[in-house]
Amino acid sequence: MGNVAVIAHANKNLGGGLTELRETLARAGYAEPLWYEIESSGEAPKYARLALSNSADVIFIWGGDGTVQMCINALVETKAVIAILPAGTANLLAGNLNIPNDISKAVSIGLQGTRRKLDTGSYNGEHFAVMAGTGFDAFVIKEASVKLKDLIGRLAYFYSGTKNLSARRVKAIIEVDGEQFFKGKVSCVLVGNVSKGMGGIEVFKEAKPDDGILELAVVTAKNPVDWARTLGRVTQGKAEKSPFVKLTNGKEFRFTFGRKFPYEIDGSDRKAVKKMHIKVHPSSITICVPASGAIAS
Repeated sequence: MGNVAVIAHANKNLGGGLTELRETLARAGYAEPLWYEIESSGEAPKYARLALSNSADVIFIWGGDGTVQMCINALVETKAVIAILPAGTANLLAGNLNIPNDISKAVSIGLQGTRRKLDTGSYNGEHFAVMAGTGFDAFVIKEASVKLKDLIGRLAYFYSGTKNLSARRVKAIIEVDGEQFFKGKVSCVLVGNVSKGMGGIEVFKEAKPDDGILELAVVTAKNPVDWARTLGRVTQGKAEKSPFVKLTNGKEFRFTFGRKFPYEIDGSDRKAVKKMHIKVHPSSITICVPASGAIAS
């Protein structure tokens, strides 16, 4: 293997930090990798493209889902190979790919693991590898601020979630692969490329990140009682049995909302919109996974 690059979100932590990462790479024969430290995930695309232009054989990404998503969006449909070093709060993509929160093991996967082509989804030209959601999901992400996550970690999402269980629903028309799938009031719409969401909960049992399709969940829960029943079913792996959840899958989705609805992509909130068009991009990014090729399901 030739060049190895590291894009490191300097404000994220894992194990012994970036010092341990440098030492681990040096022991593996990479004492002087291409090294780019950033202060925010917004800087990641610039250095991801720079690493690719400098012929990096593997680009290690040190950070959370937001940083990883930014790099994937910059490198999608290129020859880049990404290796994830899960140093964020949720690390949903790493968890779904069975990449451990251990520097030595994660580096080993990047250097010696399987290079697997995975799908991405996109909205408005921005690609994601985990999930995109509107409504409740996006409200939770938005209110779980960076400061709050730094203070209490994953509990920030729980705190934010409890505040939004009574959020007002919105009228929606949802089309899947050109056919109307749903018309009515929704509290959350979630599109997934992988099976597990926050807390390791299996939202989409059938999801596979390399099958060329995306999963869709439409949630109609309108109050805390409805949500309690819904989340109970979801945590049991029985989302399809909830009267407040409608599931399907497809390659292309169009959402029209009665008012502007917030949305999130891979755990990062975006501005509210009234319409969304999401589609799948099969085998559009290469990511290092454990040598067995096993992916959480």
